Amino acid sequence: MTIHIGAAKDDIAETVLMPGDPYRAKWAAETFLTDAKLVNEVRGMLGFTGTWNGHRVTIQGSGMGMPSLSIYANELITEYNAQTLIRIGSCGAMQNDVAIRDVILAQSATSLSTPSRGIFKEINFAPCADFDLLHKAYHAAEKLDVTTHVGGIYSSDVFYDERPDLTEQMTRHGILGVEMEAAELYNLAHRHQRRALAVLTVSDHLLTHEALPADQREKSFGDMVEIALTAAFI
Repeated sequence: MTIHIGAAKDDIAETVLMPGDPYRAKWAAETFLTDAKLVNEVRGMLGFTGTWNGHRVTIQGSGMGMPSLSIYANELITEYNAQTLIRIGSCGAMQNDVAIRDVILAQSATSLSTPSRGIFKEINFAPCADFDLLHKAYHAAEKLDVTTHVGGIYSSDVFYDERPDLTEQMTRHGILGVEMEAAELYNLAHRHQRRALAVLTVSDHLLTHEALPADQREKSFGDMVEIALTAAFI
């Protein structure tokens, strides 16, 4: 048991999926896991452990933004010995050839700053995904016939960004989408020699201003969860 995770050590699996929204964690656990058990509800940040095709897995909410994710990822790694951590979440597209409902596999994550900035000091560390997870996720998406893009994403510090020039430069340099957590997850995975990947569903588009209606999100998010689980275990 840690400050933010009230689970016993053996309640957490070595493979953890991390959606930002705790209720998305609940939905994913109820939809994809067998015998899902609530193992954490401290501060309402829900976590569940069950099995998928016989493999033990935990789905733990991370909250919004890198500081929040850093708390949960740190505790999962250092106190619960999590070995594989996969972010499952939504993102905003930043390229014209990336469409609503597409899936982005984050090969790397650009950021202005992360909670690890104090450690890196003057170094611009370039965090990236675990290649084995990335490779398996790509092939899982192909089998599901899900339109998938592999490349760099931007992990933003803010949701309401008042720097349109940043969007312009990210788009200019081929960044596929923007979200708020992956860069720090990748930093921590590198630091502790763990496997990490971000599998993201495009829910809105920064260039066209399209957005995925709420009643159509579940199927798209379901593809993302299945891709993540397949990459972790197959």
